[in-house]
Amino acid sequence: MLKQKNKKANGLSSAPVLEPNAAGVDIGATEIYIAVPPDRDAQPVRRFATFTEDLIAAADWLQRCRIETVAMESTGVYWIPLFQILEARGLKVCLVNARHVKNVPGRKTDVSDCQWLQYLHAVGLLRASFRPEQQICVVRSLMRYRESLVQMAAVHLQHMQKALDQMNLQLHHVISDLSGTTGMAILDAILAGERDPIKLANLRDWRIRASEATIVKSLVGDYRREHLFTLRQSLIAYRHYQKQMADTDVEIEQMLVEFSDGAGPDAPALPQPKDTHKPRRNDLRFDLRAHLYRIFGVDLTAIPGINAMTAYVLLSEVGRDLSGFRSAAAFASWLGLCPDNRVSGGKVLSSRTRPVNHRLAHALRLAAQALFRSQSWLGQYFRRMRAKLGAPKAITAAAHKLARIVFHMLTTGQAYDETVFAQQEVQNNQRMQQRLRQQAKQYGFQLVEITAV
Repeated sequence: MLKQKNKKANGLSSAPVLEPNAAGVDIGATEIYIAVPPDRDAQPVRRFATFTEDLIAAADWLQRCRIETVAMESTGVYWIPLFQILEARGLKVCLVNARHVKNVPGRKTDVSDCQWLQYLHAVGLLRASFRPEQQICVVRSLMRYRESLVQMAAVHLQHMQKALDQMNLQLHHVISDLSGTTGMAILDAILAGERDPIKLANLRDWRIRASEATIVKSLVGDYRREHLFTLRQSLIAYRHYQKQMADTDVEIEQMLVEFSDGAGPDAPALPQPKDTHKPRRNDLRFDLRAHLYRIFGVDLTAIPGINAMTAYVLLSEVGRDLSGFRSAAAFASWLGLCPDNRVSGGKVLSSRTRPVNHRLAHALRLAAQALFRSQSWLGQYFRRMRAKLGAPKAITAAAHKLARIVFHMLTTGQAYDETVFAQQEVQNNQRMQQRLRQQAKQYGFQLVEITAV
């Protein structure tokens, strides 16, 4: 254990102490600095390495100093080992956003940072970031790892396409999916030594729309040794990552089975999906929708625009317990889906949304884009906002609406009901009629209402 000379937090004003047993931790990759109240130890600031035994020694020192709560920044993933050790010791750990605890200019050192954290936490100026329960964190880790596997598999698929381009083989331009049945069969034959384009074209699946003659023409090229080597290496790597994804799906399903039922024994059966589509290649290889319905207790896929993967992102990033958010508005604000008003002197300087890099917010924005052709009330709302505000703001507004609906369903346990928007639809129709009357009057016309027969 390394020790740091005692330094007082010079320049910190004396404010009412709300957390007398608070400590501050500055996290680094190879070392951490911990500050405790000056009256708890002769050296209130100490430096520890990030080896496990040093982290245990740091937890022992904090307990000897009678520390009950610790504040630390969420820096990368370096905070996780210390967080878990302190939480297992019974200490209350306050994980804060680094943006909210910036030190004053001119005092940027590791020692001053941990002292600044300790001071802010002691006077009650820090607010802990949202962190789901451990079971959710396990699923989240697997989900994020699977996303990286999908991205790496896509990179090797691009390498295969590049090798084909360099040999002037236009196969990936005449079939829709090079990684499909036809593409993989032809690639395997090419790497096995087959060069006859007619024999290669005969390997196509009967569902391929391109004609045999077109495929034959696309398979005439310059089969060079170096490009065949890169094609083989990329194909092996692509299949390796596909195998890794399949193994990860098995592990994820086992994790989901361990979740307790949120629907209850008397819950109705899961209804049939409204829109069925062919499973995509990178979709999870099990019935994800049934697991999510059992865990959440409500069918989130009944909401227009939200599919099983969007609901799974919600589970892995937030969980099913939203009691940490005081309201739907707070939940939407945490996702960065509402205006961040900047007002000075009674004048609104800016109302742009905060730049938030959150997987759930991104998933909800994608779900909002899927509402463009939906005939539901949410689809009409998105198109109306798109005509009024433009596509980017309409996507944010629709994602905000989806977030509030999801929050209401999970906190109340009520199923999605489209009829609750009937009154809003009546009001929208009334506003539209009023606008048409004003436009007709402006051009000298008069609208006459015709009763439908």
